[in-house]
Amino acid sequence: MKLSAAVLALSVCGIPVAAGAQQITGAGATFPAPVYAKWAEAAKGAIGIELNYQAIGSGGGQNQILNRTVDFGASDAPMDPSKLQSGNLLQFPTVMGAVVPIVNIPDVAQDKLKLTGDVLAQIFLGTITKWNDPKIAALNPDLKLPNLAIAPVHRADGSGTTYVFTTYLSAVNADWKDQVGASTSVNWPAGAGARGNDGVAATTKNTRGGIGYVENAYATQNKLVTTQLKNKDGQFTVPSMDAFTAAAGNGDWTHAQNYAVNLIDQPGAKSWPIVSATFIILPKDPKNADRGKAVVKFFDWAYTSGDDIARQLEYIPLPSAVKQLVREAWKTEVKGPDGKPVF
Repeated sequence: MKLSAAVLALSVCGIPVAAGAQQITGAGATFPAPVYAKWAEAAKGAIGIELNYQAIGSGGGQNQILNRTVDFGASDAPMDPSKLQSGNLLQFPTVMGAVVPIVNIPDVAQDKLKLTGDVLAQIFLGTITKWNDPKIAALNPDLKLPNLAIAPVHRADGSGTTYVFTTYLSAVNADWKDQVGASTSVNWPAGAGARGNDGVAATTKNTRGGIGYVENAYATQNKLVTTQLKNKDGQFTVPSMDAFTAAAGNGDWTHAQNYAVNLIDQPGAKSWPIVSATFIILPKDPKNADRGKAVVKFFDWAYTSGDDIARQLEYIPLPSAVKQLVREAWKTEVKGPDGKPVF
């Protein structure tokens, strides 16, 4: 299913408030913005809740919920446990999704270019600078690669997508781990920055020789050229729901603190190596009980009725057992000013 431009605009600008509807506000990650926008459209009619969601990046989402300027924050990077505790916040997952490399190379078609994590890291380190570099050519003997400068594009804002991508690069390349590391914002050795997944998508699309990284829905929407990646089992795989689901199936939710499950570089012949959950950060003590109830009601509706929408946008729904764990946490941990549970 293709995302309309209106859907992506909705995630940035919010939805106009309908008379009589309960409004809730959220801000943060651009990674899940397409699915939150479609859930918002459907939930407005189904349960009478209006979601105004600002896709400002995971770092902004964490800051805004710590400052209590929104009803919930959204982040792909799990929040530091000490900040969750000091802020009296509950973190829970909504869906899982994939980060994919995107390229703009003349005469290189969709999913034809093969890359390894090591080569990808060297590109973003700035040590591989031409598309016909011997290391890339050796992986792609059937492609005619141009003598063209590589133009890396990265996020300029604090970003959970960057956290996921740099976590992967740190897992597969020792130099990246030592020199740059994994974070929502890093000191990029090479390339140009753009704001948001949509900004990276647009900049890469408009840059000859460009390479970037985005959540899969943005690559699909913008008809960008994605690549194959070599996974932990040594198999080259294309970005697809089957590949994302294969990786997601390895998640050890039972032992993940604050649901911060690690899905990076999972084993399996079909597994896509860059998959992650995305999270909502909710006050355990919402100042306004009605708005707190509405937030929980919205995501409970999404857990019950939003899986098909998520799949259409190529996100992976959570396992039923995980949803039930989260519902129990809502019941026991999120309480209004009167001390009564909001769910």
